[in-house]
Amino acid sequence: MRRGSVKKNVAAIHVSGKLTLLQRKLSNVLLLNAYDTLLTATRHQIDARTLSLMIGYNSNDMDTLRDALRGLAETVAEWDMLDDKGRQEWGVSALLSYAKLKGGICEYAYSPALAEKLYDPKVYALINLNIQRRFTSGHGLALYENCYRFIRTGSTGWWPIETFRRLMGVEDSAYYEVFKQLNAKIIKPAVEEVNRTSNIRLTPELRRMGRAVSEIRFLIEENPQLAMFDIKGDDDVRETAVYARLIGQGVSDRLARQWLAEHGEAVVAEKLSYVAGQGRVRNTAGYLRDALAKGYGPAGKAVVAQAPVDPALVAGVVARRQAEAEADAALTQRLAERDARRRRFDAVEQAVSRRNPTQRDADKRLFLSSIEDELDREDFRRFGWASSLNARAIFAFWQDLDPTIFDGLAADPQP
Repeated sequence: MRRGSVKKNVAAIHVSGKLTLLQRKLSNVLLLNAYDTLLTATRHQIDARTLSLMIGYNSNDMDTLRDALRGLAETVAEWDMLDDKGRQEWGVSALLSYAKLKGGICEYAYSPALAEKLYDPKVYALINLNIQRRFTSGHGLALYENCYRFIRTGSTGWWPIETFRRLMGVEDSAYYEVFKQLNAKIIKPAVEEVNRTSNIRLTPELRRMGRAVSEIRFLIEENPQLAMFDIKGDDDVRETAVYARLIGQGVSDRLARQWLAEHGEAVVAEKLSYVAGQGRVRNTAGYLRDALAKGYGPAGKAVVAQAPVDPALVAGVVARRQAEAEADAALTQRLAERDARRRRFDAVEQAVSRRNPTQRDADKRLFLSSIEDELDREDFRRFGWASSLNARAIFAFWQDLDPTIFDGLAADPQP
C-alpha cells in the first residue's frame, strides 16, 4: 500500500501496548476501514485479502489472520483520561466486540463506548499506514504511535517509568523492572527503529530520583530523510483526477483514498471506465467495489476516459479540506494550551520541592482556605498541587508567592 492514514484517538493508542506487531497493524487498518461509519454502523466489513495486503501480510494463511483477530477480541482496552472540563474518565472494553471471517470477508464490530473514543477527533494521532508497514518490532511501532501525536510540541512530556512500561506492554514483566534491561531490550532498539523507519526522530531523556531512573521523555523532530521514504499524504491523493472521478460517482472520501491506496490509480481508472460503459448503474459505488474486488473489466487494456468533474463536488471537496484545516488548527491550539499548562504544573512542582515541610503544610492550608466550592476542595485534597480543577487558582497562588515563577512560559493556559 502506497498511501493511507488513520486518525487514532489517544485513548486507543495508550491501551494497546500488549498487542503483537501484527495485531497492532491490524487494529489500525480495521479502524481506517471503519472510521467514517464508527458511530452510525454496528458492524464493518473488509475483504480479507485486501486486509492482509494492507497490513503487509502477503499470505494465504488465514489461520494467522484468525489468530490476530482473536487476539484483538481478547485484549482488554482501558482508558483513563481527562475530558474537556478536566474531569477524570475511566473506561474498559474489548478492542473488538466480535470478528468473523466468512466467504473471504472479514466482519467486525466495536463496542459503542470504544467507538466513541476512537472517533473523537479532538485528540488524535495521524498514523501513516505506509510507515506502519515498515516496522518489524511491536515495541518500535508502539513507541512511534505514542510519540507521533506530540510532533507539534516537540516532546512527549515526562512519563513515569511505570507508565512507559505499560505503554510498551511489559508492565507485568519482572525482568523489565530493572531499568538497565528495559533500556537495553526495549528503549534503545525501539528508538533506533523509529529513527530509521519513520518520519520522526526521537531522543530519549531521563529524570532520576536519587540513583534510580524515575521518568522518561522523548524529544521529537521531523526526520530529515523523509524524502527517502517517498511517502505521499492524503492531499496528494485528493489532487488526482481519478480521485475527483470517484467523488463525482458518490464514493466517500475515505473509500476513494482506500481504493487508490490498495489498487493504484491505473487500476481504479480502468474500473471506473468499465463501470461507466455498463449503462445505467443504480449503485455505482457498490459496482465499483465488486469490480475492484472480483476483477470485473473488459479483456485487454482499458482506455481511460476522463469524465468531467462536477464543480459542485469540487467545491464540496475544497470546503471539506478547509474544515479539516480549521480542525487541525484548533487541535494545534489545544495541544499548545495543554503543553503550557503542563509546563506551569512542572514549575509549581519545582517550587514546592524547594519549600521546607513546615512551609509546604502552611501553603496547602492557606490555599485550601481560599477554595469555596466543595468539589474543588475535594479535588485538591486528592491531587494536591496537581489538581486540574484548580489549575487557574493554583497558578495565581504561586505567582503571588513568586512573580517570576512562570517567566518564559506561555501565558494564560486553559485549565
